[in-house]
Amino acid sequence: MSGPYLSEDEVSAARARELVEAGAAWLLDVREAFEWESGHAPDAHHIPMGELGERQHELPEDQQILVICAVGGRSHRVTDALLQADYPAANVAGGMLAWQAAGGAVSAPDGPPGPVSDPGRPPGASA
Repeated sequence: MSGPYLSEDEVSAARARELVEAGAAWLLDVREAFEWESGHAPDAHHIPMGELGERQHELPEDQQILVICAVGGRSHRVTDALLQADYPAANVAGGMLAWQAAGGAVSAPDGPPGPVSDPGRPPGASA
């Protein structure tokens, strides 16, 4: 790896927003489809964690990758795997819940921005 990559392997949601908005990072959302559909960062690229192996070719090799999920667990595991594979990756601490709390934009494919759904629970499922 070469280039102006982050030295840390985790960043705050606020820092992630700054980097993505400045075009200095590629935001990878590794949540499941139903989570993505309930709300995602507008500039994110969606590759669910379970599909990453077969879709690895879609990842940039020359750009900082920020990995995000719902609360940070899956994205942390993906970040570790990407770092092992020599990708410039960093986890977004707190995931989409932190992203939204930090004022990050959230959009859904067929509607206006809205709240991120409870992690791991399909929309409409009872608590």
